[in-house]
Amino acid sequence: MSGRVTRRFRIVALAALLAAGTVVTTAGAPSAGADGPGAGAPWVVSLGDSAISGEAGRWAGNTNDSPSRVDALGSTAYWDTPTGEAIPGCHRSKAAQAHIGGGVLSANLACSGARTYTRVGDTFKPGIDFYSDSSGRQGQALALQEYATTHNVKAVALLIGANNYGFGAIVERCVTNWLTSPSWWKNYCSDDADMTSRFTATRQAQETANVRDAFLRVRQAMTNAGYAAAQYTIVAQTYWTPIPRSSGFRYAETGWTRQSVGGCGVWNRDANWAHDVVVAAMNGSVRNGAAQAALPNLVVLDLQNALDGRRLCETGVGLLEEAGIASWQSAGAVDRTEWVSQIRTATTIFGPYQLQEGQPRQLLGPAGDAQLPAAGLQQRRRSRRQLPARRQRRQRLPRAADGAVLESVRKRRRRSALSTTEMLENAIASPAMSGFSRPAAASGIAATL
Repeated sequence: MSGRVTRRFRIVALAALLAAGTVVTTAGAPSAGADGPGAGAPWVVSLGDSAISGEAGRWAGNTNDSPSRVDALGSTAYWDTPTGEAIPGCHRSKAAQAHIGGGVLSANLACSGARTYTRVGDTFKPGIDFYSDSSGRQGQALALQEYATTHNVKAVALLIGANNYGFGAIVERCVTNWLTSPSWWKNYCSDDADMTSRFTATRQAQETANVRDAFLRVRQAMTNAGYAAAQYTIVAQTYWTPIPRSSGFRYAETGWTRQSVGGCGVWNRDANWAHDVVVAAMNGSVRNGAAQAALPNLVVLDLQNALDGRRLCETGVGLLEEAGIASWQSAGAVDRTEWVSQIRTATTIFGPYQLQEGQPRQLLGPAGDAQLPAAGLQQRRRSRRQLPARRQRRQRLPRAADGAVLESVRKRRRRSALSTTEMLENAIASPAMSGFSRPAAASGIAATL
């Protein structure tokens, strides 16, 4: 499974590099002189967020049975040093798409949760900038500059922007609204003011400018390292859609199975909104930001539809147990299972799944540090205190049941109702649908929609 998936994405990546005029050779002995701009074996470097860092790359497909059935890389999947992670939480997977193989040397400087700018707080998230502090921490642009000074970097792949829009928070809201409202009184995330405000024309123009500036900082980093534009290519990559439109789900939006089995709890209307507005805006910022940067050596690699037919909860594929597959290594597994991680929270308490892997960020690769509440009811109660009385009345549940046990409905899809799979999680599509966990080392395209 791993090999076949990886080869597909290798073909895409290699085609992009070759089309850009990048020389791809097998790794060989070091050059006689010092490696650097135009000298030595060629390297590919990746920058960006969880969608390109390889978040959730440990897992090859989805199952509600033993995690060992989909554990392709083991507990050291995100170690980028001999003893652990260079930056805790960046999750630079051994399956990251930069590591396309085929003799191509690669370096992964991306970080799960990254935005166009560096954030310093409880966790350090290097952005596409020249941040530097006394602790030796650096932004990704500065890290690239220093790396490119001593390596012959022929291509820099950049995927960024989803976390700027707050993809994780978007997915969290959509899943929570699905969990805490009945099918006869649906509470959509797509009409919440704090969600729609993220996609106004003004906001999209702002984030497009931020992405444009990220491309320009990559150019500056390479110029500072001694490169001419003709010596390397910048590959601007778009985000894939991690979930299908409403008509493509294999689980009904009513009942519990969409989340308790599939790990993709969201109302149909919100799924369409995520597909048509959220992902479209993020990719619009990438494409338009690239156009505004107007760099002669920049190309766009459009992967928006790359996972079609293999998305989370999509018809035609399934969990390992639904497809009758023993493990991710079984023959035919890659063609019959999903390439996007489920939304998880409860299953991360004792491991081996990590909360970071099962957040919205894994779906698409982005999005901040949002966490789906272990019990959505508590968050719902807190938020209702701040709602106008009219809105609170709208959200009250009717007394009748919708084909489900009245008590369960009255308690708003309480957590115990999901105990069969211990799921309440992860990328709707990580962006937040942040960090995709495509099967096996599917070249690291595993991440946060």
